[in-house]
Amino acid sequence: MAEIRPFRAWRYGNQFSSRLDELTSPLFDVVDNEQREILYQNPLNSIHLSVPRGSDPGRRANGILQKWKEEKIIIQDDVPAIYVYYQYFSLPGSAHTYCRKGFIAHLRIYDWTENVLLRHESTLPFSVEDRVSVLDETRLNTSPTHGLYADPLHEIEDLLDQSMATPLSEAVDYQGVRDVLSVISDPIVILQICRLMSDRQIILADGHHRYEGSLQYMNRKKSTNPRHSGNEGYNFHLMYFTNTESPGLRILPTHRLVFHGNGLSDDVLLNKLSVDFHCEPIGKAVDIPQEIAGKKWTFGLITKDGAYTIRLKAGRHSQMPHSLPDSIRKLDLSLLHHLVFEKSMGLSMDTQLAPDQLGFERDFHACVMAVNNHRARYAFITNALEIDEVRKVCVSGATLPPKSTYFYPKVICGFLFSSIRDDES
Repeated sequence: MAEIRPFRAWRYGNQFSSRLDELTSPLFDVVDNEQREILYQNPLNSIHLSVPRGSDPGRRANGILQKWKEEKIIIQDDVPAIYVYYQYFSLPGSAHTYCRKGFIAHLRIYDWTENVLLRHESTLPFSVEDRVSVLDETRLNTSPTHGLYADPLHEIEDLLDQSMATPLSEAVDYQGVRDVLSVISDPIVILQICRLMSDRQIILADGHHRYEGSLQYMNRKKSTNPRHSGNEGYNFHLMYFTNTESPGLRILPTHRLVFHGNGLSDDVLLNKLSVDFHCEPIGKAVDIPQEIAGKKWTFGLITKDGAYTIRLKAGRHSQMPHSLPDSIRKLDLSLLHHLVFEKSMGLSMDTQLAPDQLGFERDFHACVMAVNNHRARYAFITNALEIDEVRKVCVSGATLPPKSTYFYPKVICGFLFSSIRDDES
Protein backbone atom coordinates (compact mmCIF):
# COMPACT_ATOMS: atom_id res chain seq x y z
CA MET A 1 0.00 0.00 0.00
CA ALA A 2 2.73 2.49 0.95
CA GLU A 3 5.28 3.27 -1.75
CA ILE A 4 8.59 4.52 -0.40
CA ARG A 5 11.68 5.48 -2.35
CA PRO A 6 15.32 6.28 -1.57
CA PHE A 7 16.53 9.81 -2.27
CA ARG A 8 19.73 11.81 -2.55
CA ALA A 9 19.91 13.88 0.62
CA TRP A 10 21.44 17.31 0.92
CA ARG A 11 23.64 17.34 4.03
CA TYR A 12 26.09 19.71 5.70
CA GLY A 13 29.59 19.28 4.32
CA ASN A 14 32.19 17.22 6.14
CA GLN A 15 33.83 20.39 7.46
CA PHE A 16 30.79 20.81 9.73
CA SER A 17 30.69 17.25 11.09
CA SER A 18 31.98 18.31 14.53
CA ARG A 19 29.56 21.26 14.71
CA LEU A 20 26.23 19.59 13.99
CA ASP A 21 25.01 20.37 17.52
CA GLU A 22 25.17 24.05 16.54
CA LEU A 23 23.42 23.58 13.19
CA THR A 24 20.39 21.45 14.07
CA SER A 25 17.11 23.04 15.16
CA PRO A 26 13.70 22.09 16.54
CA LEU A 27 10.74 21.55 14.24
CA PHE A 28 8.99 24.74 13.18
CA ASP A 29 5.91 24.05 15.32
CA VAL A 30 7.70 23.38 18.62
CA VAL A 31 10.39 26.06 18.68
CA ASP A 32 9.50 29.05 20.87
CA ASN A 33 10.44 32.67 20.20
CA GLU A 34 13.34 32.71 22.64
CA GLN A 35 14.86 29.58 21.08
CA ARG A 36 14.38 31.00 17.61
CA GLU A 37 16.25 34.20 18.35
CA ILE A 38 19.23 32.28 19.68
CA LEU A 39 19.31 29.95 16.66
CA TYR A 40 18.92 32.82 14.17
CA GLN A 41 22.20 34.26 15.47
CA ASN A 42 24.06 31.43 13.74
CA PRO A 43 23.93 32.22 9.99
CA LEU A 44 24.38 28.53 9.11
CA ASN A 45 21.76 27.06 11.44
CA SER A 46 19.09 24.98 9.70
CA ILE A 47 16.34 27.19 11.15
CA HIS A 48 16.99 29.65 8.30
CA LEU A 49 15.54 27.03 5.93
CA SER A 50 12.89 25.45 8.17
CA VAL A 51 11.46 28.59 9.83
CA PRO A 52 12.57 31.49 7.60
CA ARG A 53 11.59 34.95 8.76
CA GLY A 54 10.87 38.20 7.01
CA SER A 55 7.99 39.56 4.93
CA ASP A 56 8.57 36.92 2.24
CA PRO A 57 9.98 33.94 4.15
CA GLY A 58 9.80 31.48 1.26
CA ARG A 59 11.87 33.66 -1.05
CA ARG A 60 14.31 34.41 1.76
CA ALA A 61 14.77 30.70 2.47
CA ASN A 62 15.34 29.98 -1.22
CA GLY A 63 18.02 32.66 -1.42
CA ILE A 64 19.82 31.14 1.54
CA LEU A 65 19.43 27.65 0.08
CA GLN A 66 21.02 28.63 -3.25
CA LYS A 67 23.87 30.37 -1.45
CA TRP A 68 24.55 27.30 0.70
CA LYS A 69 24.57 25.09 -2.38
CA GLU A 70 26.97 27.36 -4.28
CA GLU A 71 29.34 27.69 -1.32
CA LYS A 72 29.17 23.93 -0.63
CA ILE A 73 27.86 24.46 2.86
CA ILE A 74 25.43 21.68 2.00
CA ILE A 75 26.28 18.95 -0.51
CA GLN A 76 24.01 16.42 -2.19
CA ASP A 77 24.84 12.74 -1.80
CA ASP A 78 25.88 10.98 -5.00
CA VAL A 79 23.48 8.02 -4.91
CA PRO A 80 19.89 7.51 -3.70
CA ALA A 81 19.74 6.03 -0.22
CA ILE A 82 17.58 5.33 2.80
CA TYR A 83 18.83 7.07 5.93
CA VAL A 84 18.76 5.31 9.29
CA TYR A 85 17.98 7.58 12.23
CA TYR A 86 18.24 6.45 15.88
CA GLN A 87 17.41 8.62 18.88
CA TYR A 88 18.76 7.71 22.33
CA PHE A 89 16.88 9.29 25.23
CA SER A 90 15.63 8.94 28.79
CA LEU A 91 12.41 10.11 30.43
CA PRO A 92 12.07 12.39 33.46
CA GLY A 93 12.55 10.51 36.71
CA SER A 94 14.14 7.47 35.05
CA ALA A 95 17.73 6.48 34.38
CA HIS A 96 16.73 4.01 31.66
CA THR A 97 17.96 4.84 28.14
CA TYR A 98 15.55 4.16 25.30
CA CYS A 99 16.39 3.95 21.61
CA ARG A 100 13.80 4.85 19.02
CA LYS A 101 14.84 3.19 15.78
CA GLY A 102 13.66 4.48 12.44
CA PHE A 103 14.57 5.37 8.89
CA ILE A 104 14.02 8.35 6.60
CA ALA A 105 12.81 7.95 3.02
CA HIS A 106 10.52 9.52 0.45
CA LEU A 107 6.87 8.50 0.66
CA ARG A 108 4.54 8.84 -2.29
CA ILE A 109 1.94 11.44 -1.37
CA TYR A 110 -1.52 9.98 -0.83
CA ASP A 111 -4.84 11.73 -0.41
CA TRP A 112 -6.47 11.05 2.94
CA THR A 113 -9.33 9.22 1.20
CA GLU A 114 -6.93 6.55 -0.11
CA ASN A 115 -6.48 5.23 3.45
CA VAL A 116 -2.79 4.54 2.97
CA LEU A 117 -1.73 7.34 5.29
CA LEU A 118 -4.02 7.77 8.31
CA ARG A 119 -4.25 11.01 10.29
CA HIS A 120 -5.47 11.69 13.81
CA GLU A 121 -5.37 15.50 13.95
CA SER A 122 -7.07 18.30 12.04
CA THR A 123 -4.99 21.06 10.44
CA LEU A 124 -5.22 24.86 10.56
CA PRO A 125 -5.47 26.44 7.07
CA PHE A 126 -3.06 29.29 7.84
CA SER A 127 -0.31 26.96 9.01
CA VAL A 128 -0.74 24.76 5.95
CA GLU A 129 -0.55 27.68 3.53
CA ASP A 130 2.60 28.88 5.25
CA ARG A 131 4.23 25.50 4.58
CA VAL A 132 3.03 25.50 0.94
CA SER A 133 4.52 28.93 0.25
CA VAL A 134 7.96 27.93 1.56
CA LEU A 135 7.85 24.61 -0.32
CA ASP A 136 6.89 26.38 -3.53
CA GLU A 137 9.94 28.65 -3.34
CA THR A 138 12.55 26.18 -2.09
CA ARG A 139 11.19 22.84 -3.35
CA LEU A 140 12.94 21.40 -0.31
CA ASN A 141 11.72 19.24 2.57
CA THR A 142 13.62 20.66 5.52
CA SER A 143 12.50 18.10 8.10
CA PRO A 144 10.78 14.72 7.93
CA THR A 145 7.31 14.19 9.27
CA HIS A 146 6.86 11.16 11.53
CA GLY A 147 5.01 8.07 10.31
CA LEU A 148 4.27 4.81 12.13
CA TYR A 149 4.15 1.34 10.62
CA ALA A 150 3.49 -2.05 12.26
CA ASP A 151 6.27 -4.65 12.07
CA PRO A 152 5.79 -7.19 14.90
CA LEU A 153 8.68 -9.32 13.65
CA HIS A 154 11.07 -6.32 13.60
CA GLU A 155 12.33 -7.35 10.17
CA ILE A 156 13.05 -3.78 9.08
CA GLU A 157 14.80 -2.88 12.33
CA ASP A 158 17.17 -5.82 11.86
CA LEU A 159 18.26 -4.26 8.56
CA LEU A 160 18.60 -0.84 10.20
CA ASP A 161 20.82 -2.21 12.97
CA GLN A 162 23.33 -3.44 10.40
CA SER A 163 23.63 0.07 8.94
CA MET A 164 23.99 1.73 12.34
CA ALA A 165 27.28 -0.15 12.85
CA THR A 166 28.90 2.60 10.72
CA PRO A 167 27.20 5.93 11.52
CA LEU A 168 27.55 9.01 9.34
CA SER A 169 26.97 11.69 11.95
CA GLU A 170 25.92 12.28 15.53
CA ALA A 171 24.65 15.20 17.57
CA VAL A 172 23.05 16.00 20.92
CA ASP A 173 19.95 18.10 20.29
CA TYR A 174 17.99 20.71 22.26
CA GLN A 175 16.03 17.94 24.05
CA GLY A 176 19.21 16.35 25.37
CA VAL A 177 18.63 13.48 22.94
CA ARG A 178 21.54 11.80 21.16
CA ASP A 179 20.69 11.62 17.45
CA VAL A 180 22.67 9.26 15.22
CA LEU A 181 22.42 9.00 11.43
CA SER A 182 23.66 6.28 9.09
CA VAL A 183 22.95 5.42 5.45
CA ILE A 184 21.78 2.42 3.45
CA SER A 185 22.86 2.71 -0.19
CA ASP A 186 22.92 -1.01 -1.06
CA PRO A 187 20.15 -1.45 -3.69
CA ILE A 188 19.36 -4.97 -2.48
CA VAL A 189 18.75 -3.84 1.12
CA ILE A 190 16.79 -0.82 -0.07
CA LEU A 191 14.58 -3.08 -2.15
CA GLN A 192 14.00 -5.33 0.87
CA ILE A 193 12.81 -2.38 2.95
CA CYS A 194 10.61 -1.05 0.15
CA ARG A 195 8.99 -4.48 -0.27
CA LEU A 196 8.42 -4.87 3.47
CA MET A 197 6.74 -1.44 3.56
CA SER A 198 4.62 -1.98 0.45
CA ASP A 199 1.74 -3.66 2.27
CA ARG A 200 1.66 -1.36 5.30
CA GLN A 201 -0.69 1.40 6.31
CA ILE A 202 1.05 4.41 7.81
CA ILE A 203 -0.20 6.40 10.78
CA LEU A 204 0.90 10.02 10.69
CA ALA A 205 2.22 10.59 14.20
CA ASP A 206 3.60 14.10 13.81
CA GLY A 207 3.70 16.72 11.07
CA HIS A 208 0.10 16.98 9.89
CA HIS A 209 0.56 20.55 8.64
CA ARG A 210 3.74 19.74 6.74
CA TYR A 211 2.17 16.71 5.09
CA GLU A 212 -1.01 18.61 4.23
CA GLY A 213 1.22 21.31 2.71
CA SER A 214 2.94 18.72 0.50
CA LEU A 215 -0.43 17.28 -0.51
CA GLN A 216 -1.82 20.67 -1.51
CA TYR A 217 1.38 21.56 -3.36
CA MET A 218 1.25 18.30 -5.32
CA ASN A 219 -2.38 18.88 -6.29
CA ARG A 220 -1.57 22.40 -7.51
CA LYS A 221 1.35 21.16 -9.59
CA LYS A 222 -0.71 18.31 -11.07
CA SER A 223 -3.44 20.73 -12.15
CA THR A 224 -0.97 22.85 -14.13
CA ASN A 225 1.15 20.05 -15.61
CA PRO A 226 -0.43 18.47 -18.71
CA ARG A 227 2.37 15.89 -18.78
CA HIS A 228 1.98 14.79 -15.18
CA SER A 229 3.31 11.23 -14.85
CA GLY A 230 3.30 10.62 -11.11
CA ASN A 231 7.09 10.36 -10.98
CA GLU A 232 7.83 14.07 -10.61
CA GLY A 233 9.55 15.12 -7.40
CA TYR A 234 6.47 16.94 -6.15
CA ASN A 235 4.70 13.57 -5.78
CA PHE A 236 6.90 12.63 -2.83
CA HIS A 237 7.25 13.70 0.78
CA LEU A 238 10.04 13.25 3.32
CA MET A 239 9.09 10.98 6.23
CA TYR A 240 10.71 9.35 9.25
CA PHE A 241 9.28 5.86 9.83
CA THR A 242 9.21 4.04 13.18
CA ASN A 243 7.71 0.74 14.30
CA THR A 244 4.61 0.82 16.54
CA GLU A 245 5.80 -2.45 18.11
CA SER A 246 9.10 -0.97 19.28
CA PRO A 247 9.69 -0.27 23.00
CA GLY A 248 11.37 2.98 21.96
CA LEU A 249 8.07 4.49 20.79
CA ARG A 250 6.89 6.76 23.58
CA ILE A 251 3.84 9.04 23.83
CA LEU A 252 3.89 11.66 26.59
CA PRO A 253 0.83 13.40 28.05
CA THR A 254 -0.10 16.97 27.22
CA HIS A 255 -1.78 18.69 30.16
CA ARG A 256 -4.37 21.46 29.94
CA LEU A 257 -4.18 24.95 31.41
CA VAL A 258 -7.44 26.86 31.89
CA PHE A 259 -6.77 30.59 31.89
CA HIS A 260 -10.14 31.99 33.00
CA GLY A 261 -12.63 29.14 33.41
CA ASN A 262 -15.61 31.48 32.97
CA GLY A 263 -14.72 33.07 36.30
CA LEU A 264 -15.79 30.01 38.30
CA SER A 265 -14.56 29.88 41.89
CA ASP A 266 -12.97 26.67 43.17
CA ASP A 267 -16.07 25.78 45.19
CA VAL A 268 -18.45 26.36 42.29
CA LEU A 269 -16.26 24.38 39.89
CA LEU A 270 -15.93 21.43 42.27
CA ASN A 271 -19.69 21.47 42.86
CA LYS A 272 -20.36 21.34 39.11
CA LEU A 273 -17.78 18.63 38.57
CA SER A 274 -19.26 16.50 41.35
CA VAL A 275 -22.30 15.78 39.16
CA ASP A 276 -20.20 13.54 36.93
CA PHE A 277 -16.97 13.00 38.86
CA HIS A 278 -15.67 11.95 42.25
CA CYS A 279 -13.54 14.92 43.38
CA GLU A 280 -11.06 13.89 46.07
CA PRO A 281 -8.50 16.27 47.62
CA ILE A 282 -4.90 15.10 47.88
CA GLY A 283 -2.18 16.47 50.09
CA LYS A 284 0.34 17.68 47.52
CA ALA A 285 0.05 18.59 43.86
CA VAL A 286 3.33 16.78 43.16
CA ASP A 287 1.60 13.49 44.00
CA ILE A 288 -0.94 13.84 41.19
CA PRO A 289 0.95 11.97 38.41
CA GLN A 290 1.38 8.94 40.67
CA GLU A 291 -2.23 9.11 41.89
CA ILE A 292 -3.76 9.07 38.40
CA ALA A 293 -1.20 6.87 36.61
CA GLY A 294 -2.89 4.09 34.65
CA LYS A 295 -6.39 4.97 35.88
CA LYS A 296 -9.06 5.27 33.22
CA TRP A 297 -11.13 8.49 33.04
CA THR A 298 -9.17 10.06 35.88
CA PHE A 299 -7.46 13.46 35.95
CA GLY A 300 -5.60 15.71 38.31
CA LEU A 301 -6.83 19.22 39.10
CA ILE A 302 -4.54 21.92 40.45
CA THR A 303 -6.01 25.12 41.86
CA LYS A 304 -4.30 27.97 43.70
CA ASP A 305 -5.42 26.55 47.04
CA GLY A 306 -5.51 22.81 46.51
CA ALA A 307 -5.05 19.68 44.44
CA TYR A 308 -7.60 16.98 43.56
CA THR A 309 -8.14 13.79 41.66
CA ILE A 310 -11.18 13.86 39.35
CA ARG A 311 -12.57 10.38 38.60
CA LEU A 312 -15.64 9.68 36.46
CA LYS A 313 -18.62 8.25 38.37
CA ALA A 314 -20.14 4.94 37.35
CA GLY A 315 -22.79 5.35 34.67
CA ARG A 316 -21.89 8.96 33.85
CA HIS A 317 -20.11 8.06 30.62
CA SER A 318 -23.59 8.12 29.06
CA GLN A 319 -23.37 11.92 29.23
CA MET A 320 -20.82 11.90 26.41
CA PRO A 321 -22.23 12.97 23.00
CA HIS A 322 -23.52 9.89 21.17
CA SER A 323 -22.66 11.52 17.84
CA LEU A 324 -18.97 10.86 18.49
CA PRO A 325 -17.36 7.66 17.17
CA ASP A 326 -16.84 5.07 19.88
CA SER A 327 -13.06 5.36 19.57
CA ILE A 328 -13.35 9.07 20.49
CA ARG A 329 -16.06 8.75 23.16
CA LYS A 330 -13.91 6.39 25.23
CA LEU A 331 -10.83 8.60 25.38
CA ASP A 332 -9.82 10.35 28.59
CA LEU A 333 -9.21 13.60 26.73
CA SER A 334 -12.65 13.50 25.12
CA LEU A 335 -14.23 13.33 28.57
CA LEU A 336 -12.06 16.20 29.70
CA HIS A 337 -13.09 18.44 26.83
CA HIS A 338 -16.80 17.51 26.79
CA LEU A 339 -17.75 16.82 30.41
CA VAL A 340 -15.30 19.15 32.18
CA PHE A 341 -14.59 22.08 29.90
CA GLU A 342 -17.89 22.17 28.00
CA LYS A 343 -20.48 20.85 30.46
CA SER A 344 -19.07 21.87 33.86
CA MET A 345 -17.17 25.03 32.91
CA GLY A 346 -19.45 26.26 30.13
CA LEU A 347 -16.75 26.49 27.47
CA SER A 348 -18.17 25.44 24.10
CA MET A 349 -15.99 23.26 21.90
CA ASP A 350 -15.38 26.23 19.58
CA THR A 351 -14.50 28.49 22.50
CA GLN A 352 -11.95 25.98 23.73
CA LEU A 353 -9.91 26.50 20.56
CA ALA A 354 -9.30 30.16 21.43
CA PRO A 355 -5.70 30.68 22.66
CA ASP A 356 -6.89 32.84 25.56
CA GLN A 357 -9.06 30.03 26.97
CA LEU A 358 -6.96 26.86 27.01
CA GLY A 359 -3.23 26.28 26.98
CA PHE A 360 -1.27 23.08 26.46
CA GLU A 361 1.72 22.16 28.62
CA ARG A 362 3.79 18.97 28.59
CA ASP A 363 5.84 19.72 31.70
CA PHE A 364 3.94 18.84 34.91
CA HIS A 365 6.01 21.19 37.06
CA ALA A 366 5.36 24.03 34.61
CA CYS A 367 1.63 23.42 35.17
CA VAL A 368 2.08 23.81 38.93
CA MET A 369 4.06 27.01 38.44
CA ALA A 370 1.49 28.41 35.99
CA VAL A 371 -1.24 28.14 38.63
CA ASN A 372 0.94 29.36 41.50
CA ASN A 373 2.06 32.37 39.46
CA HIS A 374 -1.53 33.17 38.42
CA ARG A 375 -0.74 32.64 34.74
CA ALA A 376 -3.49 30.02 34.70
CA ARG A 377 -6.61 29.63 36.84
CA TYR A 378 -6.57 25.84 36.77
CA ALA A 379 -4.39 23.02 35.49
CA PHE A 380 -5.80 19.63 34.52
CA ILE A 381 -3.24 16.81 34.55
CA THR A 382 -3.75 13.91 32.13
CA ASN A 383 -2.40 10.47 31.34
CA ALA A 384 -0.79 9.76 27.97
CA LEU A 385 -2.71 8.05 25.19
CA GLU A 386 -1.76 4.51 24.24
CA ILE A 387 -0.69 3.74 20.67
CA ASP A 388 -3.67 1.35 20.30
CA GLU A 389 -6.03 4.24 21.11
CA VAL A 390 -4.40 6.38 18.43
CA ARG A 391 -4.62 3.52 15.95
CA LYS A 392 -8.36 3.01 16.58
CA VAL A 393 -9.07 6.70 16.06
CA CYS A 394 -7.11 6.72 12.78
CA VAL A 395 -8.95 3.68 11.46
CA SER A 396 -12.32 5.22 12.38
CA GLY A 397 -11.56 8.31 10.26
CA ALA A 398 -12.17 10.63 13.22
CA THR A 399 -9.72 13.13 14.67
CA LEU A 400 -8.55 13.53 18.26
CA PRO A 401 -9.05 16.60 20.46
CA PRO A 402 -6.30 19.19 19.89
CA LYS A 403 -2.81 18.43 21.24
CA SER A 404 -3.73 14.87 22.20
CA THR A 405 -0.43 13.18 21.36
CA TYR A 406 3.17 14.10 21.95
CA PHE A 407 5.46 11.52 20.45
CA TYR A 408 8.79 11.87 22.19
CA PRO A 409 11.44 12.70 21.25
CA LYS A 410 10.79 15.10 18.39
CA VAL A 411 12.69 14.64 15.14
CA ILE A 412 15.25 17.38 14.63
CA CYS A 413 15.91 19.50 11.57
CA GLY A 414 19.36 19.81 10.03
CA PHE A 415 20.72 16.29 9.70
CA LEU A 416 19.51 16.15 6.13
CA PHE A 417 17.23 17.86 3.60
CA SER A 418 15.44 16.40 0.58
CA SER A 419 14.82 18.11 -2.72
CA ILE A 420 11.69 17.65 -4.84
CA ARG A 421 13.27 19.32 -7.87
CA ASP A 422 13.15 16.88 -10.78
CA ASP A 423 16.84 17.39 -11.54
CA GLU A 424 17.78 16.61 -7.93
CA SER A 425 15.24 14.03 -6.77
